[in-house]
Amino acid sequence: MGLKSLFAPKQVQKPSVGADYIDLEEYTQGSEVFDATASMTVRVAEILKYDDLRDFANYVYQGNMLLLDFSAIANDEIILRRVTGDLKKLVADINGDIAGLGKTMLIIAPTGVKIDRHKQRGAKTF
Repeated sequence: MGLKSLFAPKQVQKPSVGADYIDLEEYTQGSEVFDATASMTVRVAEILKYDDLRDFANYVYQGNMLLLDFSAIANDEIILRRVTGDLKKLVADINGDIAGLGKTMLIIAPTGVKIDRHKQRGAKTF
């Protein structure tokens, strides 16, 4: 397999639905999105109440990364402090990492993943 074939765009069938609606599931079936060989997945989740935290914590304990939208509880300072406190304990327990993304998002990383808190600006190299 040459370099050309590695970077060539995949041939994707056009969805059969009208032009106003595109079903993204048709594009992802059979692709690397559902690859069972991946060692980690990234999930976007929304926490609506404190009780939701248990399922999200289990997901991170299994070695996955979580992007957590907490906008639904952002106005309840007591619940927000409990949630962020429990998440900080979780990442300390597993030697993971946690950081804020914007005003209402958190990224929770599993063991062995550290979050770079320096924002890259355009036209700069890594």
